[in-house]
Amino acid sequence: MISRLITLVVVIWLLIGVGATYQRGYFKSDPSNCAKAGTIALTVVAGPLNYAGVNPKVSCVIPKPSS
Repeated sequence: MISRLITLVVVIWLLIGVGATYQRGYFKSDPSNCAKAGTIALTVVAGPLNYAGVNPKVSCVIPKPSS
């Protein structure tokens, strides 16, 4: 019973995060780099916190291959 409740809360939390990601327009283009993909994932995980003013951003530095 408790595990079903926890599962339901997590699913609703993530759906709210997907809604926030959609409203911010992150799904309009493919994630072209790790920063955009990370920001999308973090926004989904943040869930309802997005509506409380949280605006997660991720910045990545991809190392260049050695020559």
